[in-house]
Amino acid sequence: MKEYRRIYVVDSPESLPEDHIVLGAGEKASVTFLVFPGVSVDIPVAVDFTGEGAEVSLRGIYVCKGGEKVNIRTDVRHNVPGCVSDQLVNGIAAGDAHVTFNGKIVVAHGAQKTQAYQSNHNVVLSASAKVDTKPQLEIYADDVKCSHGATVGSLNEDEQFYMRSRGIPEAEAKVLQMISFLAPVLDDIEDASRKEELSAKVEEAIRSIL
Repeated sequence: MKEYRRIYVVDSPESLPEDHIVLGAGEKASVTFLVFPGVSVDIPVAVDFTGEGAEVSLRGIYVCKGGEKVNIRTDVRHNVPGCVSDQLVNGIAAGDAHVTFNGKIVVAHGAQKTQAYQSNHNVVLSASAKVDTKPQLEIYADDVKCSHGATVGSLNEDEQFYMRSRGIPEAEAKVLQMISFLAPVLDDIEDASRKEELSAKVEEAIRSIL
């Protein structure tokens, strides 16, 4: 039975993940990608379930500034019953960055007992940054649990006020907010040292865009 985990740190076009994951019965996969400032990329991830009881977790972070263009496309196809997919992609856009998220889930005829979840959440830091998000669900079975959603917004000013009232400078309050916003994406990483390393890299990226 196959079980694998992949982490992609996308800091140049050459580090672009292009993945087509095919999961048979009982197999599991976890894919995490992190896009850092200074690179424009197109990230396609496709998943096909071909055996019952398989599971996939897709996680993504992007931190963008300048005129960067980041396009993320996920295509998850539940072709058989009893499989689980869970997608969480969170990102921050600053400067003139343009981010596009197109996430698609298809639940085929007969793929009963499917569980499929997809979320894309975004923080925009400037008036000229742009995020286009399009989560999609196509369901052709009737006994399923599926959800999808997306948000685009700014940093919470009430949270900033609370932290500033306790002596935290405004810039640091914003950094703490953004770290908290992106942290859930890293929860699937089991290797503690790797998780700590990537968390530090995320914080460094956040500080570089303020």
